[in-house]
This record gives sequence, structure tokens and C-alpha cells, in this order.
Amino acid sequence: MSIEIDQVNKRFGDFVAVDNVSLSLNDGELTALLGPSGSGKTTLLRIIAGLEQPDSGRIRFQGQDTTDLHVSDRGVGFVFQHYALFKHMSVYENVAYGLTVKPRSQRPSKEIIRQKVMHLLEMVQLDWTADRLPSQLSGGQRQRIALARALAVEPKVLLLDEPFGALDAKVRAELRRWLRRLHDEIHVTSVFVTHDQEEALEVSDRVVVMNKGRVEQDGSPEDVYDNPANPFVYQFLGNVNLFHARVQDGVARIGEAKFDAPEYAGQRDSQALAYVRPHDIEVLGNRTDGALHAEIELVSVVGPTVRLELRTDNSTNIVHAELSKNHFKALGLVQGGDAWIRPVNTRVFLEDGEIKGAN
Repeated sequence: MSIEIDQVNKRFGDFVAVDNVSLSLNDGELTALLGPSGSGKTTLLRIIAGLEQPDSGRIRFQGQDTTDLHVSDRGVGFVFQHYALFKHMSVYENVAYGLTVKPRSQRPSKEIIRQKVMHLLEMVQLDWTADRLPSQLSGGQRQRIALARALAVEPKVLLLDEPFGALDAKVRAELRRWLRRLHDEIHVTSVFVTHDQEEALEVSDRVVVMNKGRVEQDGSPEDVYDNPANPFVYQFLGNVNLFHARVQDGVARIGEAKFDAPEYAGQRDSQALAYVRPHDIEVLGNRTDGALHAEIELVSVVGPTVRLELRTDNSTNIVHAELSKNHFKALGLVQGGDAWIRPVNTRVFLEDGEIKGAN
């Protein structure tokens, strides 16, 4: 089931929640709406579901205009952050609920309902909990039951609002891998809201980055991460170092460090900002031409990775770098000692906001 979002707008008083958003979501695709709090992602999800009405614009499912359809007529399954399970009902009754409340003419027989519910419980690997109450399950188990309940009515579209937000980090990581495998099995067009960059990049087929009600970038996880459209996307998708640079005649300079920027050939001396992720900072143990001198202020060992906080000469900004523990040891670096750093795989933005790459 494809979804078309056509010039949708939504305001709450003076607050612009969704600002002229247009998207076309493909059949069977798992799309992440990613953004900070207040970016409009949840409002857009609720508009798709029919839980909110847009001020203007249209929503279409498979080419059919559903903008004015009641939520119950859209064929949508919705999974909330806090499960929204009925506490007084067993797991079985919760999953079966959407089937048992259908009009008599559409309601399956009790045996068909039983078969469907048990199949879904097996799919989410919780068939052994059928007679238990939600209070007897862990948070991760309850969220899987909520997903089974949403799937019981065979939705055309599955919508998930921060589905793992209430869970601890380990359970969240396990569930998002499970959701990816489940989606590959059922192929229901799905949209989920998250503010977790890693979650969006790991689980989805497509990432839509939102900010202040607008779409900042729309693309595959790899493309959005490797080719951010603007400074907001670059900074939102994880830790990043910001350097003041100058660009002239196809060369960008950050202090003594320089790198080719052929896309700026003929560019007059211009101020720019260079963005470099911590793993794209080359750390050296000895003075090297084109590298910046820095003092190592903090060394943090996280499993096989060493994270450094460095301060370059004449700078008040901390530079974050990451390298393997083995490489760190081989360089003979110590906290409080000297190092030389060289930015690689840099993204440069001119004052007009245009992004350019230099590798």
C-alpha cells in the first residue's frame, strides 16, 4: 500500500507543526520519520492515521484519497509508545480484541480468531504468554504484544509512534533488530517515528529527517548519513566536529591542514564551515605536514574503541576523535600528551548553506 502525502499543513494556534510536507512512500517500505522533539514527526504520523486532520493538503493510500476518512475506515494499525494494552484482558484477549469488535457480518468465527491470534503470538515469539495479563510481562514483551494486536486486523498500513522509546537500551536494540526481521517477513507498508538516529539508520529502508515541521532530507539510511543535505542533518545524525575553514581556488584550509575541494575551483577566498565526524579524524603520534597539533585532554576506552578529546592550538573548541584500541596503543599516545590530527572525509558548507564534499 503506497502512501502519498501531498502539501500537508497543520498548525496548533501559532505553532506550525507540519509545514507544507509532501512525500511519496512506497508499497512495502519501512520508513522512519526522524527528528527532534517538536519537529512535527508525530503530528504527521497521526495525520496519516486519521487521528488528526490537516489544515490543508491531502493523504492518499494507493491513489485513493483518505484525508476525510475516519480512522476506523483507513485500514491502519497503530502501535503506541506505552503499549496501550487493556490491563484487565489476557494477552490472547488483547490481540483478539480488534477482531472480536468487528460488526457481526465481518467478524470471523471464534475458531478462525483463535488460529489467527495464536499464529501472531507465534510470530512475535510469545505464544506461551496467551493466558497471562500484560502486568506479568516485561516492557519488551508488552510492546511485541501491542504489535501483534495491531497486525491482527490485517492493516494496509502499520504506524508506530516511538515504539521502543519506553524501553531500556539493551531491550530497544534487540527489538529493533526483531522489527526489521519481522518487516522482511510480512512486508506491510510501515512508518515509525523516532528521535533515535541509530534506530532509524539500522531499521528503516528510508529515512525522512524532519525539523520545525519541514522535511530536511529524504533518502536511504546510507545516503542520508553519507551525504547530509545541510548542517542540521549533519549535526543531528550523531556527534560531529565543526571547524572554521577558508576556501579558495579549489582548496579548503583548516589551519595548517588543507585538502582538495575541486568543486570550489575559481572560488575566491571565502569563509566556510567544515564538518568532520570523530571517526574521520586521523590521529598521528608525530608532527606531520598538513596536520594540526593538539593536546590530548581526555582518553576514554569503550570496549575496542578509544575516544579522545583534544584541543588544538589557539582554539577553545574540543575536537572528538575515535580510533581502535590497538591503533591507540601503537601510537604511544597518553592523556595530557601531544598528538597531531588531520581531518578526512570532510563536508564543507559555504555561507549560502551549500554542501560540498572532500575526501
